[in-house]
Amino acid sequence: MEDDPLTRRIISAALEVHSFLGPGLLETIYEQALCHELELRGIGFERQVPVLVTYKGRSIAGQVLDLLIEKEVVVELKVVRKLPEVATAQTLSYLRATGLRRALLLNFGESRLANGIKRLAL
Repeated sequence: MEDDPLTRRIISAALEVHSFLGPGLLETIYEQALCHELELRGIGFERQVPVLVTYKGRSIAGQVLDLLIEKEVVVELKVVRKLPEVATAQTLSYLRATGLRRALLLNFGESRLANGIKRLAL
């Protein structure tokens, strides 16, 4: 996934947002700013996308993707000092539930966003 042009474009947009805003703001602010940056770059996205989980033939609502980029890449945003393992597990569960293969976990709480980027794939 490292040579994936779409994830590189998403990461570049996120780096621009973090460079401009810095760390320490609320997750919703980074989400709105990233959406604006994606629009400026012509990258299609959906925000706060509901995802159903199937359990023994029943669909259960309750999970929501922060961003779905170009209907291909799940982007989960966090603003924490250190990413907990549960954030990775949560993002992987989004991939399983959607049937998608790629995700980015972006932690805007890092002083350098480059240290808070996690690429995930199934």
